[in-house]
Amino acid sequence: MSDRMPRASGYFRTDYAQEIALIKTRLERTSLVAFVTLLIAFPFVASAFYLDLATQVFLASIGSLSLMLLTGFAGQVSLGHAGLLAAGAFTAGIFAKEFGAPIFVTLPCAAAAGAVLGVVFGLPSLRLRGLYLAVSTLALHFVVVYLGGEYETKRGFSTGITIDAPVIAGFRLYGGKVWYFILLAFAATSLLICANLLRSRSGRAWRSIRAHETVAEALGIHVAAYKLLAFVISSAMAAVAGALFAYYRGFVSVEAFSLFLSIQYVAMIIIGGMGSLLGALLGAAFVTLFPYLIEAVMQRLPNAQAYADVLFAVNYAAFGVVMIGFLVFEPQGLVGVWHRIQNYFLLWPFKQKPVAGGRK
Repeated sequence: MSDRMPRASGYFRTDYAQEIALIKTRLERTSLVAFVTLLIAFPFVASAFYLDLATQVFLASIGSLSLMLLTGFAGQVSLGHAGLLAAGAFTAGIFAKEFGAPIFVTLPCAAAAGAVLGVVFGLPSLRLRGLYLAVSTLALHFVVVYLGGEYETKRGFSTGITIDAPVIAGFRLYGGKVWYFILLAFAATSLLICANLLRSRSGRAWRSIRAHETVAEALGIHVAAYKLLAFVISSAMAAVAGALFAYYRGFVSVEAFSLFLSIQYVAMIIIGGMGSLLGALLGAAFVTLFPYLIEAVMQRLPNAQAYADVLFAVNYAAFGVVMIGFLVFEPQGLVGVWHRIQNYFLLWPFKQKPVAGGRK
């Protein structure tokens, strides 16, 4: 048992291969198989409502992972994530509506549009930092939403752009179960891309830039190039998420990409835990499901109908309280809570985790 516990806890690794391995222990492999089995079986037993919730979580996970790369690992603050989602959604909608382009054309076009925006709005990061950089990225949201609104007005799409269900090899992608597996595949692919990027030279450079930009430059890291790379990859992923959202919902409208959506994505990486891919996933699930949880709680209150008019305000207030609570009492987010629970069971009956590097 003493031989298994250090490896299971993850505190002691003896070579570089163990350090960069995606799945490190037999317990992790078993847990992954069980989790994948659960995900595959879920749509066959879940109702349409819970199926929609799951697909919303998958969509949010793609956007959250992309923002975590940029902010959680590269240290570049961005408040324009909703604008990138809108750019991808409108690109897919315009190409599908105006040119009848298939989905395997519109998705790359959406990624390319996001990458271009990543370059344009990533350039200020070479001169600006912190709050000034955040405000410059916020302009992205207003620019994209304005252009999208102008397009809707000029083309007479007062309620948004309607998108037909895509067809691949004669098969129409329609229905909750079909989109559940499509979005699950995209979310899993996004996770693998992010995990492998972080194990690459780029990932190590981003961590160095976030830790100390001046030291990173002194070590020979091309800070400007890696900052732009982070913006390009993050923006392309977010744009693809927006395009998938457009196809899943069957329409695109500027009302779906409010400034509050950008705040929600920032909340996902804060609540989930900065600098952690698991945190991005946990934060996406929490922020997506939280409003439905509040609604379910209020519906169980006595005379629930009387609170229907204030449900929206309660959701906003509760969301703000939760964000403040995590910032003050749990800065490591949900991933910090998970690690403490994991350590408790892995190290039981011992109360203290091993200290890296031995005693001081």
